Amino acid sequence: MSQETLEAEAVEALVGGERAALKRMDLVSTLLDDAIRIPGTDFRIGLDPIVGALPVAGDSVMSLVSLYVVLEAVNLGASTTLVARMLLNVAIDATIGSIPLLGTVFDAVWKANRRNVRLVERHVDVGG
Repeated sequence: MSQETLEAEAVEALVGGERAALKRMDLVSTLLDDAIRIPGTDFRIGLDPIVGALPVAGDSVMSLVSLYVVLEAVNLGASTTLVARMLLNVAIDATIGSIPLLGTVFDAVWKANRRNVRLVERHVDVGG
């Protein structure tokens, strides 16, 4: 096998790995932010506002699950600035989301995970 063939296969493996990571991140984001359409509307919610409605434990668990998207971004080589921005999105979601009633509505609208996936998609499109 030539060096060029090996390099092309290595690049394809990296691109395939990025695609797979983005698919996993999108799946988690969909489950947490967009999985369920509110009947009679185009508005969607996910598990984040539903589980987050449970006092204390709900938002804590959802915040930990949200960190999965951040971890995938780190594995894709996201910059420190990008990771900090993503962590800020999760922190805002966790902080305001922990306020009874208001937090549940905020979780349904803020969609921190969807925001973070979009940030990573832009990072990958730019090439790092």
